[in-house]
Amino acid sequence: MRLLAPIVSLFGAIAITVASPALATRAGTPATDPAFGRCLGSLRGKAATAGVPGAAFDHYTATLAPDPSVLELLDAQPEFTTPIWDYLAALVDERRITQGREMLTRHAGTLAQVEAEYGVDPATVVAVWGVESDYGQVFGKRPLLVSLATLSCAGRRQAFFQGELFALLKLLHAGDLSAEGLTGSWAGAFGHTQFMPSTYARIAVDFDGDGRRDLVASIPDALASTAHYLKRAGWRSGEPWGHEVRIPAGFDTSLAGRKNKRTLADWKARGIVRIDGVPVPASDTRAALLLPAGKEGPAWLALRNYDAVFSYNAAESYALAIVLLADQLRNAPPQQAAWPTDDPGLGRDQRQQLQRLLLARGHDIGEADGLIGSLTRRAIVVEQQRLGIKPADGRAGKKILDALQSEARPAHVNESNTVPDSSDTER
Repeated sequence: MRLLAPIVSLFGAIAITVASPALATRAGTPATDPAFGRCLGSLRGKAATAGVPGAAFDHYTATLAPDPSVLELLDAQPEFTTPIWDYLAALVDERRITQGREMLTRHAGTLAQVEAEYGVDPATVVAVWGVESDYGQVFGKRPLLVSLATLSCAGRRQAFFQGELFALLKLLHAGDLSAEGLTGSWAGAFGHTQFMPSTYARIAVDFDGDGRRDLVASIPDALASTAHYLKRAGWRSGEPWGHEVRIPAGFDTSLAGRKNKRTLADWKARGIVRIDGVPVPASDTRAALLLPAGKEGPAWLALRNYDAVFSYNAAESYALAIVLLADQLRNAPPQQAAWPTDDPGLGRDQRQQLQRLLLARGHDIGEADGLIGSLTRRAIVVEQQRLGIKPADGRAGKKILDALQSEARPAHVNESNTVPDSSDTER
């Protein structure tokens, strides 16, 4: 909410009256906010310089109205605001692992061709797909043109988002994509593996041979483009991304960090051993020590392929989600060390169980969909306060789930008698 004041001052009444992206893009509803209209006018010339014909710019922006709600999300990305054990519990859960293995089987032929072309193993490609869009089940609900036009005209990083808007307009004009129903994340990422438009323009490939690079409707294009990205980012075929390790007592944790690379021989000399007991090789291969929760939590030695994955979204929790999910998809052992918390995070099935229990207690939170939004968090706070669980912070953790499960349950829980609230289902 820190950005609310500048939103109102820039977009005037629109900031108050636009309630959702759907309202902002209703056909035949042109932008009536003068500031937004002036901004689009100023962008037209910049777009032409970037290669977007004026007629195309006018066609795709004529009915746009701003969606100020995207500005509030600029500083609230979950990769940086969610405890890592919650973030990973939600992304590397049994459902995503099971579905990922199904995708490996279903698309085995395509994935084999992708590996032959780009050298990236199927499990890693499918893990990116699973984390980014839940294997094509969740593309994002926000109209891309609206989000990028809004971010191009207000908030920080306007120049960056203007470049993404122009890249999207060029893709639309070239015929790779259709603007009709084109949605994605609030920041403009879209498709099966959530490329930003500029990345799409540089990296996307036509792998199914239909003459279009379509990462929305073509799974082969999306999987191949993801592998192409990782290859361009430095992926080395046949090499591991890293290994879980143990650090010795009294270890100097200032040596940790993705950029603090040392040879494996150096790490071995400092007393680091693999979690499975296999010695760290005394080689000159360089690796970084990752301690995402400090010295009391899990530790990994990350190699070059981890950096390739990290470049996809530049967040340690995100990169770990990809590589740990990929490990599970190839039937490697799961993470061994526990997180330093007495209240572990919940996977989606457990989150749904928690929501069913909240519904049974009369909380109007919408459906039990496993997505923890504001209504669910408020209900958790009420229950935490009632049960004496501190802090009463609305967090969906194992403590509140166990406490509610231990209480007597009603004979029947109706999970379909409410309508989901958009605050709980928006990603």
